[in-house]
Amino acid sequence: MGTTGLAAVAALVGCAPQDAPTSQTQPPERTSPDMTPDAQPSAPATTLIVYFSRSGENYWEGGRRDLEVGNTKRLAQAITERIDCDEFEILAADPYPEAYDPTVERNQREQNADARPAIANELPDTGGYDTVLLGSPVWNVRAPMIMSTFVESVDLAGKRILPFVTYAVSGMSGIDREYRDSLPGSDVADGLAVRGEDVDDAGADVDAWLRESGLT
Repeated sequence: MGTTGLAAVAALVGCAPQDAPTSQTQPPERTSPDMTPDAQPSAPATTLIVYFSRSGENYWEGGRRDLEVGNTKRLAQAITERIDCDEFEILAADPYPEAYDPTVERNQREQNADARPAIANELPDTGGYDTVLLGSPVWNVRAPMIMSTFVESVDLAGKRILPFVTYAVSGMSGIDREYRDSLPGSDVADGLAVRGEDVDDAGADVDAWLRESGLT
């Protein structure tokens, strides 16, 4: 794939970071031995946000830009600022390259092979959650294959799934439909798609989506 033009843009859109993992992946305990008789236990969060993101060289307004925090992670942070949820960041056991074009090439190989890239960090226990938000960039009009690794490795049956993505030119690109196909036992709702360059100004879109989804 070339480094310029629409073909290169469509091959890897909305790239975002693999930064430090978030430690809290399970609902907190309902009771504590240190609680006084009058104290009220904190209810555990019933919503989990899961995302994969890539930092480094990203597509940006027709060119390239180095991002310390990738687009999808910044969008996930905007969501976690607005709702009560636990979060889990998917980290690749074999990290993706910092450079844009080698990441494009690797993603194409993984898509062609229908690969399931390994996840480095311990997967969360999803049993205590009613709603799971799944976030990723859009790479070559699909979610990165590591998202397939995740959804096939945890129990999402009976849960409401809310997809969100960052992209360059393709919008949601049918990723919500892909989740419906791969998760027939889950209720996959309409997703949120934000152009990578617009993530930092997407507060109104995030607010509207969360309201429509009943999370605020």
